Amino acid sequence: MAGFARAERMHRQNSTDLASRILVHVAIIVGAIIFAMPFYWMIRTALMPKYQVFQFPPILWPAELVWSNFRDPFKVFPFGQWFINSGFVAIASATGTALSASVVGFSFARLRFPLRDFLFVVVLATMILPEHVRIIPNYLLFTKLGWVDTYLPLIVPNLMAPAFFVFLMRQFFMTIPKDYDDAAYIDGCNPFSLFWRIHLPLSVAAIGVAIIFQLTFQWNDFLNPLIYLHRVNEYTIAIGLRLFQGQLSNNLQQLMAASLLAILPTIIVFFFAQRYFVQGIVVSGVKG
Repeated sequence: MAGFARAERMHRQNSTDLASRILVHVAIIVGAIIFAMPFYWMIRTALMPKYQVFQFPPILWPAELVWSNFRDPFKVFPFGQWFINSGFVAIASATGTALSASVVGFSFARLRFPLRDFLFVVVLATMILPEHVRIIPNYLLFTKLGWVDTYLPLIVPNLMAPAFFVFLMRQFFMTIPKDYDDAAYIDGCNPFSLFWRIHLPLSVAAIGVAIIFQLTFQWNDFLNPLIYLHRVNEYTIAIGLRLFQGQLSNNLQQLMAASLLAILPTIIVFFFAQRYFVQGIVVSGVKG
């Protein structure tokens, strides 16, 4: 009887666990559908003929696929040049951010120097200062330097080790066992060799996270290019879409097609680098 009762309890427990898993999966699927609807609506509108865009009640799929919606925006505005501009700014900023933040993060995590902890707190404190407070001083500074209407204000500040990425890299370097440092110093490594030959190859995941974050931010940045870029051919894709929306707002299908093309690079980057992204996020938060 005792064995039968135990088996009955196990059966009920397994049934409860199965029901819980089913409910969790159903909730995830429903949430995924809800969050995917705006993206689906963008694709649906981008492929529609103009007369169906504002049709009521709305239809879920166009009667015909109009692929020319993806080509026509390039005839009206220099979207190709805007893509090149955004790619240049994003890649240069992401590369500079990853290299500078890794060097500074390694210094705070592994090197001993006076006021190290205090300086790290000061670096973190800069994250508290709102970006909008710095807009006017930065604009005056870059005007004095003659950098307005160039990409330097969008790239150079990111070469100076942004605080968030310094924190991210420091947290990752602190998870690496110090035995590696001791062994490297015994073999004759100096701090630079320790960073370049030991820690940098081990930090690929964290560097990948920094690159993904910075690429996404710079590609989607609207405020800074709006302030410093004034010629149409120098625009990034974020400002270009706003210009397109302002002048051709009645062509919603072309706007959605251009927007879809604009977000496609970030989706591709995340798709191919998601393994490094997840690994870097998990490992960087293990040790404080």
